[in-house]
Amino acid sequence: MSVSLVVIRLELAEHSPVPAGFGFSAAAGEMSDEEIKKTTLASAVACLEGKSPGEKVAIIHQHLGRREMTDVIIETMKSNPDELKTTVEERKSSEASPTAQRSKDHSKECINAAPDSPSKQLPDQISFFSGNPSVEIVHGIMHLYKTNKMTSLKEDVRRSAMLCILTVPAAMTSHDLMKFVAPFNEVIEQMKIIRDSTPNQYMVLIKFRAQADADSFYMTCNGRQFNSIEDDVCQLVYVERAEVLKSEDGASLPVMDLTELPKCTVCLERMDESVNGILTTLCNHSFHSQCLQRWDDTTCPVCRYCQTPEPVEENKCFECGVQEYSYLLTSQLESQRIYWENKIVRIEKDTAEEINNMKTKFKETIEKCDNLEHKLNDLLKEKQSVERKCTQLNTKVAKLTNELKEEQEMNKCLRANQVLLQNKLKEEERVLKETCDQKDLQITEIQEQLRDVMFYLETQQKINHLPAETRQEIQEGQINIAMASASSPASSGGSGKLPSRKGRSKRGK
Repeated sequence: MSVSLVVIRLELAEHSPVPAGFGFSAAAGEMSDEEIKKTTLASAVACLEGKSPGEKVAIIHQHLGRREMTDVIIETMKSNPDELKTTVEERKSSEASPTAQRSKDHSKECINAAPDSPSKQLPDQISFFSGNPSVEIVHGIMHLYKTNKMTSLKEDVRRSAMLCILTVPAAMTSHDLMKFVAPFNEVIEQMKIIRDSTPNQYMVLIKFRAQADADSFYMTCNGRQFNSIEDDVCQLVYVERAEVLKSEDGASLPVMDLTELPKCTVCLERMDESVNGILTTLCNHSFHSQCLQRWDDTTCPVCRYCQTPEPVEENKCFECGVQEYSYLLTSQLESQRIYWENKIVRIEKDTAEEINNMKTKFKETIEKCDNLEHKLNDLLKEKQSVERKCTQLNTKVAKLTNELKEEQEMNKCLRANQVLLQNKLKEEERVLKETCDQKDLQITEIQEQLRDVMFYLETQQKINHLPAETRQEIQEGQINIAMASASSPASSGGSGKLPSRKGRSKRGK
């Protein structure tokens, strides 16, 4: 399959600024910028050579025709933000260079002259930059040319690393466009959205890092719908060259080996027979075949010329008597016959190319199948070795599982013995505690008894040392102890008196 590369030329007015980073050439590595510019303007220089300024203006105006220069909005989106920053700095420096020179001269004058006030030391003009740095507005005309030479889509053929989406619906915002190209964001170097006077649509230039990335995007997105609701499809073409020229340099003059693509007056899109079918009417106006099919009227959409006039009795030649309708019908049939013959030849040529391409693809597919078969055999061998390793690992896992079960049983038994021993220990501690309590109680009782015995012995010794009368009185005496009350201990303790003794006790020694 073969395609035609396109050349995009931006013709600028005399005082219009030049957009930054618009120039591109697929043959940049083979030719220098001067050689490319010289080749591009060769036909224009030859056409304007030896002409006076007035004749040059007339020739340029003749080729420009009724086309008028309008504002062209160029929005640049780059994957690396540092590149956009560099572009902004270049624009600032280019705009500020004359102002800086004037401020430098003014500063020299201020140094030579004695300053009267601080305000006189300020420059006359201060450079600044405002607006969106990624959007540029120029004044000119956008030209689209097609190369007369067809280029193959084979991998070893040089084409271009830049693609152009010819028509994008105006309802599709920049955000929607970024979502459409999102799978290729990593390989896109920059993207320029170009909006000119064409209503309801705009053009997009996409520059990729390499031609292989552009080929992948072309194969994936060419002819694909932008979304599932609208019928608009993505029409991609390879861009051989993108250039910016001034109008006075002959930018609107014809270019050698290139054909400028006109616009269809129905859909306002570019007409290219390699992309869409083109139908030319009897009045020599060309349209897309699909656009003309939707035109319900039998007249031309441009000049309203009737393509199938109705026969009239008086509408005949006075000399030969031939009616005009039969003559027009014959000429129409002849033009249609020539058109269909050309179309059949073109279809046969395209069919032959497609058959050759299919044969080539079939051979490549067979080679890929052979390679895949070899890879499959290698994978089967690797699978067998992996299965053997898996079997060995399964055996080891089973052995380790049995050992783990034995360890778990042993651990369970040890835990049961630990619980039994802990219970026995608690029981022994309880018995020991009760025994200790009983011994403490017995010791306390024995100590009390011993105290009573010692008290008795001490009392008996003291009584034996007393005189006989006293011992007799003590023996015959009695001790009455009243009932203890809450206040009696305090009163008795406060008075210091012993309780009264009444009677005598008959207690022996």
